[in-house]
Amino acid sequence: MNSSRNRDHVGTSQLSFLLVLAIVVFGFVRVTMGYWREGAALVGFALVLAAGLRVLLSDDQAGLLKIRGSGVDMLCYGGLGTLVLFVALTIEGGPLG
Repeated sequence: MNSSRNRDHVGTSQLSFLLVLAIVVFGFVRVTMGYWREGAALVGFALVLAAGLRVLLSDDQAGLLKIRGSGVDMLCYGGLGTLVLFVALTIEGGPLG
């Protein structure tokens, strides 16, 4: 009975990671379809979302989003996501435009 509870906890703790992963995969699909700016913005949004989830969720609830401490994870996810969003939203033209 206790192992069933542990399995349920492991499944629910990975929902945040699966949400972020689904957005990233959809972003990469959009990039391969030729909408590179929209796809890059989705990837950046997914990283910013991961930063927000890492702050809001406990270490047990964060699942695979947890790499280091929550502060380091938030800075890494948020910083990279912000940079990707900035590039996606400000670059004009380019080889894929």
